[in-house]
Amino acid sequence: MSPPATAPLTDAPAQAARIIPIHTAAQPTSRRPRAMPKGRQVQPEALARVEALCAGLEPRTDLLIEHLHRLQDAEGALRPAHLAALADRLRLSQVEVFEVASFYHHFHFADDGAAVPATTVRVCTSLSCDMAGSGTLLARLRDALEHDPAVRVEGVPCIGQCHRAPAACVGQRQLPEATVEAVQALLEAGDTGPRTLGPAPVQAPELPQLVRLLHGDISTDQVLAELKASGLRGLGGAGFPAWRKWETVRAQPGPRHMVVNIDEGEVGTFKDWHLLSTGTPQMLEGMLIAAHVTGVERIWIYLRDEYHDIRHLLQAELDALQPVLRALATKYPGFTPPQIALRRGAGAYICGEESALIESVEGKRGLPRLKPPIVAVHGVFGRPTLAHNPETLWWLPEILQKGGDWLAAQGVNGRSGLRRFSVSGRVKRPGVYLAPAGITLRALVMEHAGGLPDGHTLYAYLPGGASGGILPATLADVPLDFDTLAEHGCFVGSMAVVVLSQHDRARDAALNLMKFFEHESCGQCTPCRSGTGKAVQLMQAPVWDAETLGELSAVMRDASICGLGQAAPNPVDSVLRFFAHEVNGEAST
Repeated sequence: MSPPATAPLTDAPAQAARIIPIHTAAQPTSRRPRAMPKGRQVQPEALARVEALCAGLEPRTDLLIEHLHRLQDAEGALRPAHLAALADRLRLSQVEVFEVASFYHHFHFADDGAAVPATTVRVCTSLSCDMAGSGTLLARLRDALEHDPAVRVEGVPCIGQCHRAPAACVGQRQLPEATVEAVQALLEAGDTGPRTLGPAPVQAPELPQLVRLLHGDISTDQVLAELKASGLRGLGGAGFPAWRKWETVRAQPGPRHMVVNIDEGEVGTFKDWHLLSTGTPQMLEGMLIAAHVTGVERIWIYLRDEYHDIRHLLQAELDALQPVLRALATKYPGFTPPQIALRRGAGAYICGEESALIESVEGKRGLPRLKPPIVAVHGVFGRPTLAHNPETLWWLPEILQKGGDWLAAQGVNGRSGLRRFSVSGRVKRPGVYLAPAGITLRALVMEHAGGLPDGHTLYAYLPGGASGGILPATLADVPLDFDTLAEHGCFVGSMAVVVLSQHDRARDAALNLMKFFEHESCGQCTPCRSGTGKAVQLMQAPVWDAETLGELSAVMRDASICGLGQAAPNPVDSVLRFFAHEVNGEAST
């Protein structure tokens, strides 16, 4: 019931006293003015140091990660004073600089003035190296170098040398078949820089197929027709038809960009390292052909940080390429060479996902983007972007020389094309092998990798690295290619084959892989961030909780943003499906 209309609702004088005029000038206070601005102040000596170390780098925000590498390479770690000075140089907030630096595993932090180790020894703990005894190697190195303040020893995920396990990086020097003695010898000699690959000096490339294209012997439409006829697919893992990417990018308004994804961090994958160490000029020619046909103006080559030797080789090849491109631009006025930049990753497997790679190219944390839009429409700096793996590009000059039908005619078991397989684990000759698409695991191991070592018999294998699942020996005659393994809950991905024998357990391999995913999750979405950690806990139990692991797997697949979280359950699901005896704590059979 409403109160009478004449009843006062409040005490009017008291209410008026509480009214504060909004236009009344502020009254002076007794607070003293601040002596200096908030936050960490930029020290002149730190700014001078940063300017000296980053000389030649434009002060652009997309070059933030390159600046961070300059600082760490010189100082051994990132220091607060230098990060503050870097933020000032790039006109970024200090928290923006720190949040990017702390995202990437290869950046270390130290207090101003604190002593830091001059050299980091990274020992691979991923599957192939773990099978070769990297855990013991890591423990022995920590014991041997425990009291050496100049050395930092870390266990790290795959470093792309699975065929020469156990592998380590000593500073910027990759050390295959590493031993404590070999590591100590490099440290004592100060031989911690990258190895020299290829001839020195590097020769200027000839680019015969690009010249044919520029001269008019073959048109851009004919190149696309040969590409379609070849059936060439993206060879970084997804297997998307190359010609569809090209047509999508060509249909977009310019300017158009391109990224070359050499951030192969998949456990068991090292084919890109092998290809670039032996065939960089052909990859660069394919890159230029793709750029010309699709109208690309700028190219970023994104290389994983573990490949210091490849980085130096690539830079030398790019330097040798520039005068050739200038000469071609003079000879063919319609040809404008694209701008090419070599970018260095910083230890983040997630940046192998193309949209996360693009975020990193832009100087940000490598967080995958929600799709749509796809990167072919909205990529680097919001422009249409062609994203390719180096092996895909390597095939382009070959296709133009021999014809698309030639490549399509290769293959066995009803498949088409040729594939490079990274083969490691329990084989006599680990390495990269060019084989027909559709080859079986049995044929690949026996005809190319020399079979299994004496005393070993085939027990299981990974057809596609950490993400591709685990198959039993009974499926060793299934064709290895895109789309052939789906009925078994697996996929071939980047064609990283890891072979297990009766001396291994599939559940141990799956646990190693899940620890890898837990370490490499970007943390952006809860199903992947929390799911990988929870899975590791469950998988360490003597007997697996199959029901809970199955439910966790379904949530990660359905709700993760990108392929990492969606594919991380594959090894677990494979063990539950094909190796149930191990789930119950029984031995391998």
